[in-house]
Amino acid sequence: MPMSPRDHTWLFTPGSTFSYESGQTGVIAVADGGMLDLPTGRVVACDPFVHLGSGDIEPFTVTVAPGRYRVDAAVATLTRPGEPPAEHPHRRVAAARLVIRDEPTATWELALQPEQDAAELKGDEFFGYGVDAGTGCFYDAAAEEGFPEAQEDEGPLWDAFEDSDWSGGPHRVTSPSTGHTLAAFTSGWGDGSYPTWIGRTASGEVTCFLTDFFVAPDPS
Repeated sequence: MPMSPRDHTWLFTPGSTFSYESGQTGVIAVADGGMLDLPTGRVVACDPFVHLGSGDIEPFTVTVAPGRYRVDAAVATLTRPGEPPAEHPHRRVAAARLVIRDEPTATWELALQPEQDAAELKGDEFFGYGVDAGTGCFYDAAAEEGFPEAQEDEGPLWDAFEDSDWSGGPHRVTSPSTGHTLAAFTSGWGDGSYPTWIGRTASGEVTCFLTDFFVAPDPS
């Protein structure tokens, strides 16, 4: 059996708090990333600085109706007991989601690519995407070739992070050459491998795609 999903709803509830054994505490705020175009409804999640345009990341097997959908991020502000307020608060993107329906999520399942079988996973194993440049994103499969500038270490994706002093995001990025869009954000503590979960309503309709960057432990 794969890693058991947790209820991520609390992670996207502004004001939610958590703490580490070290005593460091976190408070959640939700950052709006604007609307993402999904012309085919086939969702891709990856580290865009590594995989965008490479063709080696396939869309998830679960698809949604083509349309425009909101992206937001759960951003944790971290503080230590007794520390004075910081001029530049320590913030980390704890999770990012692509919202398909603004309805309560009743169940969570691992988002899978073709050839992946959750029944093959054991213990706390999961399928996720590898991060090697400290970022993640969502985009429609139609945008795979839509950002040729990204492979040249230039263009709107680079500009979004550099112009914001590498703030967590999410950043809605539009390709000037093709008009495709993607939503990018920093990946928690940085590089690693991170699962994307699909939320569903009680009747089975998709509510969101959500990537957990393992910043926030479950509230005690």
